[in-house]
Amino acid sequence: MAERQDDDYDVVIVGAGPAGLSAALHLARARRRVLLLDGNRPRNAATMISHGFITRDGVPPHELRRLAREELAGYPEAEHQLATVTSVSPRLPENAGLEGSEPAFSGKRGEVGRADDGVRFAVEARGVNGSPARSVRAKAVLVASGLKETLPTLPSIRAFYGLGLFSCIECDGYEHSDKPLALIGETSDLAARALLIAQWSHNLIVFTNGVGRISAGQEALLTERGVRIERRELADVVGDRGVVAGVQLADGELIPVEGGFVRPHWDAQLGYLDALNPNLDGWGLLVTDADGRTSATGIYAAGDSTAPGPQQLIVAAGAGARVAATINRDLIGIPRH
Repeated sequence: MAERQDDDYDVVIVGAGPAGLSAALHLARARRRVLLLDGNRPRNAATMISHGFITRDGVPPHELRRLAREELAGYPEAEHQLATVTSVSPRLPENAGLEGSEPAFSGKRGEVGRADDGVRFAVEARGVNGSPARSVRAKAVLVASGLKETLPTLPSIRAFYGLGLFSCIECDGYEHSDKPLALIGETSDLAARALLIAQWSHNLIVFTNGVGRISAGQEALLTERGVRIERRELADVVGDRGVVAGVQLADGELIPVEGGFVRPHWDAQLGYLDALNPNLDGWGLLVTDADGRTSATGIYAAGDSTAPGPQQLIVAAGAGARVAATINRDLIGIPRH
């Protein structure tokens, strides 16, 4: 076994949301040397209060992250740094290019050969907020980098996001019980989301902005539940200090509501994995097995960047813990069940 270098890690974790932080804690407790690279751009940065996390209901998401980082700092096996990962590539052996040497990467999807020291990947990262760039090596990489959100292009919608408009129905539905609500979106899954919201409110209007797709059959089902479909083009969301008062249509009509939900477009931004070509689903999210393994051997994933997409904080944290156990067992070489 080759001697470990200072920039060799058992696991590099990309992303320090609840999935990445949870995985880092569990891997550190398994005495794995872990580097947690944190781009410091959480998807829920606009959310003031989080719900549904046992013992932490009502705590701001940034406070949950702070507490988790504080706990992680107590483990010498774990290192946290502000940095944005720019590439994860197969690591070639030290004698790569010499006659008779074997490549570390086979060129086939999901097949990365082992170097003598077990280090499979080279990870490059750009420093954030004055922190240095990093160039490190890892036996395994856990993708927990979350998603970038793009809201519908309404002039004032960003001012209400996280205050009067939310994206996580399970997280914020309770606080909107029995209010007249809006669901604003331009995607093909609006009907399913509307059915879920209708559990909390019987006064719901789905605004498609002339783009979102709801079939005639879906509309009939929603109408039976008292949900109205508004297909006209939108002008803006109106209100004051984050409190939603209504949705303004392009033709000038104002439809009163008292809050609601928005369905952003989500982008996993996985370009840094291009050299490994992992399988993605139709939404561009990483496909994994039940234990968090992607199609690229040695690459794991947990949290919002995996199918089916955005989850509650407690779900993401649980996924991070589960995948951490998988990584540890795989590094030991314990056969799968």
